[in-house]
Amino acid sequence: MKRLVRVLRRIFVVLVAIWLVITGASLTYNFATRERAEPPPGLRFVQTADLQTRYDSWGTTGTPIVLVHGAAESVESWSALVPVLARTHRVYAYDITGYGYSERKAPYTIEHLAAQLLGFIDAMKLTKPVLVGHSLGAGVVAEAALEQPAKVGGIMFLDGDGLPIPGGGPPRAVVDTLIVDPYRTSALRLVLGSDSLIRNIYNDACADRCAPLTHDEIQVWTRPFRQEGAEKALWQMVGRDFPSVQPERLALLKNSPVAKAVLFGALDNQGGSAEQTATRVGAPPPTILPNQGHLTLISAPVEVAAAIEELAARSQPTR
Repeated sequence: MKRLVRVLRRIFVVLVAIWLVITGASLTYNFATRERAEPPPGLRFVQTADLQTRYDSWGTTGTPIVLVHGAAESVESWSALVPVLARTHRVYAYDITGYGYSERKAPYTIEHLAAQLLGFIDAMKLTKPVLVGHSLGAGVVAEAALEQPAKVGGIMFLDGDGLPIPGGGPPRAVVDTLIVDPYRTSALRLVLGSDSLIRNIYNDACADRCAPLTHDEIQVWTRPFRQEGAEKALWQMVGRDFPSVQPERLALLKNSPVAKAVLFGALDNQGGSAEQTATRVGAPPPTILPNQGHLTLISAPVEVAAAIEELAARSQPTR
């Protein structure tokens, strides 16, 4: 028994020593990487409901189109699609709260994100815009159309079904107990500082159909997460219910007068089922792009723009 006690005591001492080393290294790394990035110059902001929202706009004629990005994305994510759409449409994109450069303000619920979108429509004085929601953004445009259909001309589910993540996220108690500082801060900053890891995540989402990211392009994707308050906002979102619309509520769109469209990449393993989404919301058969993944807005901008233009044409009232 005494020998067992000695062995257990040694194991405990070793574990404490390892913990002290890891904690010390984590604290040192966090201190060394504490400097936050400045926002890029020339950003445009508008007050939308209770938020200062960063946005941009392009084009001068045609049906207004509002682009709503997905998780870990920003206005810059639409850079391949915008030049195609802006030839014949007025195009707007904004950063949803919690991502990009918009003001970060909880709660990060689907209702709050939809309020930001509806506030943006009001602030820009848009009449019956077409709302294009990518991934997480699909739920945002769906909720906005459900809450105030008279303000919306059409909605597109782009690589996203608007539904909760199957199985849900990790329980809040688990997140708060296991994903704690200083380790979670170190883990996030290590990911953001690894070009190879970011490229792997990007290539997987894109099904290897996108051009390789350069170092400067990676900095564009990750810079928003280096803003003051960005890490706090991220951890407020982790462990909460993913912003989404429940199936029974989403099905109410079937009887909505708002025009609907669904477009997915055939190789998308993150957005859900295009066919089931179209059936659920009462949209025409979905557009499926062969050999494309979860980032069709980047890998197939011409095809996505054509589908949006078709939806815009259907969204206009007949004379």
